[in-house]
Amino acid sequence: MKQMWDERYGRDEYAYGEEPNAFFKACLDQLPAPGRLLLPGEGEGRNAVYAARQGWKVYAFDFSVAGREKALRLADRYGVDIDYEIADYQTADIESDVYDAVALIFTHMHETIRRPVHRKLVSALKPGGHLFLEAYSSAQLRYGTGGPPDEQLLYTPADLREDFSDLDIIQLEQVEAEIHEGQYHTGLASVVRLVAVR
Repeated sequence: MKQMWDERYGRDEYAYGEEPNAFFKACLDQLPAPGRLLLPGEGEGRNAVYAARQGWKVYAFDFSVAGREKALRLADRYGVDIDYEIADYQTADIESDVYDAVALIFTHMHETIRRPVHRKLVSALKPGGHLFLEAYSSAQLRYGTGGPPDEQLLYTPADLREDFSDLDIIQLEQVEAEIHEGQYHTGLASVVRLVAVR
C-alpha cells in the first residue's frame, strides 16, 4: 500500500490537485479563529497548506515520503510552514486535548482499525474542538469515480455515528456530490460528511 501511494505521489502533477477539498475549506472557514489543526493521511498537502495560509498551526502526517515532499514544496511555494511527519494512523504521535480541529478528508481506513483510530482522534481534540470528515460511502462502488475499490474501506453514516458517539454530532449525511479533485476524484460520487464537536 505504501509503495502504491509513493508511486502516485511521486509524479509531477498533484494527484488530487493543489486546491483544498471544498467541504474541508467550507468547514474551516466557518470557525471563528485559527488554532491548532490535525490532518491525518494528508497526502500532498493541499488542505494543510490552505489551513496554514489562513493562520492555522498545522500538524499533518502520512506514511508516504513522496507525499510529504510534495506537501513541503507546496508550503514553500506559498511561504507557509507545516509540521508534517512520516507516520501511519496507528503509530502517529497524537497528543490528547491539544487540537482545535481535526479533519479527515478521504482518509479510508480498514474496518479492523477504523474505530480505535477514530476514537484516538477524538481524544486529540480540546473541549469545544471540531472534527470534520468527508469520505466515500459504501455506495461509491457503483459510481466508479474515485476511492478504494474495497467496501471494507468505505463508510456508512451508522459507522461514523458509532465511531464518534462521544462527540456532539452537528451534521452527518450521505449525499451525492460532484467531486473534482485532480485525476483520481472525478465526477458524481456518494460521500459521507460529518461535522462534530467535542
